[in-house]
Amino acid sequence: MRYILYILLGYVIYRFITGFLFPVFKTGKQIKKQFNEMQQRMQDNMQQQSSAGSSPPQQSSAGKSPVGEYIDFEEVK
Repeated sequence: MRYILYILLGYVIYRFITGFLFPVFKTGKQIKKQFNEMQQRMQDNMQQQSSAGSSPPQQSSAGKSPVGEYIDFEEVK
């Protein structure tokens, strides 16, 4: 009877480790890797913007009105 309980306990522990702990650690590792990749991409973008930002920005819409300015309109009947 005692051996059956030990086998049952071992099986429960095995299922807990393989069904819960391994996936949790694997998912945590994958999330950490993706977070680090995203952080590296953001740093690269910031460096590119700072090197491109040293030259004055060119205004492509010279004829357009600034954002937020009121534009008159006529009511159509």
